[in-house]
Amino acid sequence: MPLWLSEADVRRVLSPAELIPAIESALAAFSSGRVTQPVRTAFEIGERCFFALMPAFDRDRAILGAKLVSVVPPNAARRLHTHLAAISLFDPETGELAAVMDGRYITEVRTAAASAVSVRHLARAEAKTLAILGSGVQARSHLAALKLTRDFTSIRVWSPTAEHLRQFVAEAGAPVRAAATAADAVRGADVVVIATSSVVPAIDDAWVSPGTHVIAIGACRPAQCEVDPALVARARLVVDSRAAALQESGDILLPMRAGRFGEDHVRAELGEIVCGAKPGRQDREEVTLFKSLGLAIEDLVAADLAWRRARQAGIGITVEF
Repeated sequence: MPLWLSEADVRRVLSPAELIPAIESALAAFSSGRVTQPVRTAFEIGERCFFALMPAFDRDRAILGAKLVSVVPPNAARRLHTHLAAISLFDPETGELAAVMDGRYITEVRTAAASAVSVRHLARAEAKTLAILGSGVQARSHLAALKLTRDFTSIRVWSPTAEHLRQFVAEAGAPVRAAATAADAVRGADVVVIATSSVVPAIDDAWVSPGTHVIAIGACRPAQCEVDPALVARARLVVDSRAAALQESGDILLPMRAGRFGEDHVRAELGEIVCGAKPGRQDREEVTLFKSLGLAIEDLVAADLAWRRARQAGIGITVEF
């Protein structure tokens, strides 16, 4: 009988420290061609709202399943999460349903884990200053995950919502402090995370110092962008999936249509860098940009890890269909 795991169950068994290497391995498997994964099917269900199906299959690790996800920004005004999801795992040998679990928290932590992998491979080794634009779920998960990859002595956070920013800084404590503006947060930072819900550029190229590593995790539709096109053109651009980036990412598609660069400006998938097929950072002064859209195999590797840990701990409810 399949195992049912709530968000609370998943939180109990899934740790960022264990998840980061699992996601690193998943990225390498994807870019090595060992994962069957189509570009997600997504369609609009309202203004800036969409629903998506994300299936994947890793034969070597016997992981098969899919995530169903909805992105509804107006939920913020309803005091609901803007990103909601459910993940199903199947036995690849028999096709039987093995588990159904909350996917909202998994989406949150696997996104941050992939960003942490990008810091490992693209940020300067001596990076000490982190800037986070945003104060919501992803800002919190990135703060937790990125602190596992570098010893940040200065962390600057900016948010368009003053009250949320105050609460974030108070909860986080030192060395996290509030920045007066987005520019103040970004200038001089070694690593910058764009964790806002903006669909127009939230960061200006002029703010970004040589040698910075920028992580962009939002604006995942073709007409949306969160990064100044001049910054995209300037940076060594790395993505999680080349096929998805050239189909879904407005941060890449819109500058391409404007003639700023061609498809070859996507230098590598992060998994190609992880497995050594493509180079990462070239020198200390280079600006690197990781555009993360999210991979189904990231969700399923995280879900498989949660399922196995839950079974070991006797957590969850078995359900007969």
